[in-house]
Amino acid sequence: MNIIECTALTKIFQDFWGRDRVRAVDNLDLEVLPGEVFGLLGPNGSGKSTTIKLLLGLLYPTSGAARVLGKAPTNTSIKAHIGFMPEESYLYRYLNAEETLDYYGRLFKLDRYERRRRTAQLIDMVGLKRAAKRPVGTYSKGMARRIGLAQALINDPELLILDEPTTGLDPIGTRQIKEVIKVLGGRGKTVLLCSHLLADVEDVCDRVAIMYGGRRRALGSVHELLERRDTTQITTAQLDDGTIEQIRGLVARSGRKVIAVDHPTDRLEDLFLRVVGRAQREKLETSGAESTGGVSDFLAGKDAADAGASLVASLVAAGRHTESPAASETVSQPVELPAAAKEEVLERLVSRTPTPSEPPSKGPVESPHDRPALNQTVLDRLLKSDSADSHQEEVEDDAAQSE
Repeated sequence: MNIIECTALTKIFQDFWGRDRVRAVDNLDLEVLPGEVFGLLGPNGSGKSTTIKLLLGLLYPTSGAARVLGKAPTNTSIKAHIGFMPEESYLYRYLNAEETLDYYGRLFKLDRYERRRRTAQLIDMVGLKRAAKRPVGTYSKGMARRIGLAQALINDPELLILDEPTTGLDPIGTRQIKEVIKVLGGRGKTVLLCSHLLADVEDVCDRVAIMYGGRRRALGSVHELLERRDTTQITTAQLDDGTIEQIRGLVARSGRKVIAVDHPTDRLEDLFLRVVGRAQREKLETSGAESTGGVSDFLAGKDAADAGASLVASLVAAGRHTESPAASETVSQPVELPAAAKEEVLERLVSRTPTPSEPPSKGPVESPHDRPALNQTVLDRLLKSDSADSHQEEVEDDAAQSE
């Protein structure tokens, strides 16, 4: 099944009198395969953004049809599986970055622990950790684009649609978006990248379609469209003048002519990133967006239950240690977690919040307000026990060093 499929898709905008004024999309046929990073290219006004709005169900086609994830774009059941970053970021200007992502996480019905985890990871990924408490209305355009990208990824979408995602971004932000696209493509997710900046698309897309005047003018893989079959290029280490003349003579005897002999150059983007990276290694401070490495753990497909499993293993290991020294030797060393993460997981364990895979209880429902004292007592005991164990380990270490 194709993730996106357009058949003779057409959109005509009319004036007040019903007369056709603009044919924005004209008889478009398009297919996007599962796990494909697809680039939709074209100059301003070529119909790219209108096509995206048709795929999202924000506009109705004049004729033709479109299907997304096997269903009509207006079907609300597919919305939870789509992430969308519009050409202009529409954000609530009085909310800060953390509140913004938490709000969108609530719309996707993520639980509190998952919202906090994803929010922290995404803010760090887009380089806004220092500005996380500032209202987004005070952000520059580039910073607003960064939080817009985080908002589009909060639900870990199956299909990610990016409309001019690098507009207003510096080369660092552009590189981060490319990294996210590559990671999502590697996980088998589908990305539709709409842009008029060809260099951005060239680095990440598997296939591209070029539009002009609402019509598709070219379609194929990046390599197929860019390869020049009428020219041969040979790359080697630096040659002296005598060797170059011998090569010129050899090429001339074959009836051809050497077009150019020069040295390759770096891309300006690579030079820019090297200069900025050097400044960051020198720990120069900045009040703007920062460069970060990699992408969020949940986007990379890492297990979201690692933190909870580590804490449970820690508690089990502590219990076995007090009961039987021999049994404790078989328990692997648990991973130490920050206090905030421990308290969050313990609170979930004590409150017994059902997980999606856990069937609801058939007995009488107990309100969380009926047991606040019990929950707090158990939580305090667990945290106190963990802190006492850590103190005991420090005492034993000091004793060993003094001996």
